[in-house]
This record gives sequence, C-alpha cells and structure tokens, in this order.
Amino acid sequence: MGELDLGWDDEERPSRHRRRAASAPARGRRKGRGGRTFLALFISLLVFGGLALGVYVGVDRVKDMFTAADYNGGGSGEVTVEVLPNQYAADIANTLAEKGVVKSAKAFVEAAKKDERSKKLQPGFYKLRKQMAAAQALSLMLDPKSRLVNKVTLPEGLTFQETFKKLADVTKIPYEEFEKASQDTKALGLSDVWFQRQDGKGVAKSIEGFLFPATYDFPPNVDATAILKIIINRFNQEIESLGFIDGVQSSLHISPYEALIGASIAQVEGLDKDQEGIVRVLYNRVYSGKFPCSCLQVDSTVNYYLRITGKGAKPSTELLNSELHNKKNPYNAHDVPGMPIGPISNPGTSALKAAINPPKHDYYYFCAIDTAGNTGYAKTYPEFEKLWAQAQKNGVK
Repeated sequence: MGELDLGWDDEERPSRHRRRAASAPARGRRKGRGGRTFLALFISLLVFGGLALGVYVGVDRVKDMFTAADYNGGGSGEVTVEVLPNQYAADIANTLAEKGVVKSAKAFVEAAKKDERSKKLQPGFYKLRKQMAAAQALSLMLDPKSRLVNKVTLPEGLTFQETFKKLADVTKIPYEEFEKASQDTKALGLSDVWFQRQDGKGVAKSIEGFLFPATYDFPPNVDATAILKIIINRFNQEIESLGFIDGVQSSLHISPYEALIGASIAQVEGLDKDQEGIVRVLYNRVYSGKFPCSCLQVDSTVNYYLRITGKGAKPSTELLNSELHNKKNPYNAHDVPGMPIGPISNPGTSALKAAINPPKHDYYYFCAIDTAGNTGYAKTYPEFEKLWAQAQKNGVK
C-alpha cells in the first residue's frame, strides 16, 4: 500500500524512508535541489530589492511630511500683498501662498517662528516677488523700503479743506480731485438720514463733519473717490459703534445731523473733557426756548466761514462786528436761530459721544478760562462777564 506524501523534504522524512531516497540517482537529486535554491535566491533578491525601493520612497514621503515645500532664492517679478490689522502669521502665510510669493504657507510660518522680528510686521501693503524662499520673503517684508506707505493721520477738528490738503500732500493726488469726488456724498456711502433736520432749516449737503479723524493706511494706486470711501466707511463704523443715530433720536429728539453739527462745534471749542458740557450749552441755547433768539452766538461758526472763504480765522477779540453779523454767511449763528446749516469741523470720538450724552445742566454760557483751554460755565450773562475777565487775566484772547 502506498504512503501519503505529507510534503516533507527528504531530510525531514523518518529514517525508514531514507533508504528509498538513497536509491535515487545522486546527480538528479543534486540538480533538483540546486534549481530550487536558485529560484529561492532570485525571489529573495526581488523581495529585498522591492523592500529597499519601498523604504527609499517611504523615507522621501515621510521627509515631505515634516519638511515644508519651499522655493530657493529671492524670486522674480513683482507682487503687491496686503497685511491686515490683527492678522496672525498663518493668515499672512496663506495670502503669500495664494499670491504665489511662497511655495507653501507652512514654510512661511516656520520662517516666522525662527525670526523674532516677525512679531513687528505692520499692517499695510508690501512689494514682494514671486517664488521666493519663505525666509527671504519675511526679510523683505521686514525691510521698511518694501512697505508701500500711504499713511495719513487726520487730527480731530480739521475742516474738509485741511483734510483734502493733507490727503493730497501724501498721496500726490491733486486737491481738486478730492474736491470733485466729495460732491456725491451718497456714492461715498453717506445715507440720506444725515441730511435731514427736524428744525426745518436747510442743510449744507457737504462732506464736512464726515471725514472721521484717524490714521489711515491707504492702498497703493487708489483714486480720490476710493480714499474718501474708506474714510466715510470708518465714520459709519464709528457711528454704529456709538449707537449715535438711535441714541440721538430716542433720547434727544433731534436729528442726527443737528447732533453732528453740535459735535463739530464742541470739537473746536473745548478740550475732550469739556465737550459734553459745551454740547449741553449749545442744546440749551437753541432748543430750550430760554435763550435770546435761540441763537448759538458762538464765534467758531464765524471763523469757520472765514477759513473756508480763504480769509483766515481770528481771535474772538479781533472779530469785526460786520463779520459777526454778516448776513451773507450761511453759518451765521449770531442772528439766525438754531444750529448752523452744517458741521464746522470733523469731530472725533470724544465729541461724537458728547453730542449724544451731554450732562443735564442749566448753563447757557461757556468760555476758555486759560491758555490751556479749560472751560468755565455760567448761567447768566453777568456771570459770563466775570468768567471772561478771568480768562483775559489768564492771557486768553
């Protein structure tokens, strides 16, 4: 009876079968084992060769996982990139990658982590190149010469003419272009609510009062209209933040435009700390019905007209009677009741806050009592005369 072949090799079979194996020709046995050995060796070489290739490719891929893709060198061409306020390195890196400046955002983030100076990056526009090494892109951004600066600081209390001159000086855009662009206030972003009044008087329909004082970083290659839109947008943001329109209409029961005029007068009449008190005096004079003719009778409106007509402002003691009571002056506040037809300056946050939240008091007079600009208040004209005498002793003109 034949035995089952269990698949063992001759070397592994029980001893009683070795004699049978030994009867086989020796040459054939050597030939069979040698062929299997060669085949096994060949297969081993293939396997180990494949493994080696796999390891090489795998290491390369693993290396890519931990090393950010980056360009070499300083790049070429020219790209303008904007860095916005309060952006993180990752935000800036994404913008640079999208613009083709760096190969990957990760490369720029890693470069920023290694360079402490990256914390000093300022918002603004930068002139860079395409396909730059991340470290070189960062270094170029840290070079002040790469920053395209159209920075303009507009202080509180400027007139529209002074504002246009500042803008023209920095941007090199002609003054006349700002003047022309300012005519269409609606196109610049001003709502019609700003040119309505509850006292029945006319409005100036001017951009005066809306050129919010702040420091601006304007984009390169923009025109006068775009610049004014940016400033008006900043004004609208401030108004919304303060709740100016709703606050005026609900608590003071006057139009936002009239309150803006009050803010513009307070801005040029007193220090920040005194503006609330000054606004209340203005409101008492024109809205209480207890002041002669309900006229403001302030010299700042007279001086505003002198300034915008090219004659220049004067100290109160030097103003002529003909100037104080000029019937051709649309900003005449000595003879015409109510607020003047429009703002006389561009008020800042402090004056805007004062216009919607003035303290309740029954003062009808105020004046600067020293050369530092501190304000004193009076209820009656005789009290005001005493204040004015004190002011003159202190060198106020």
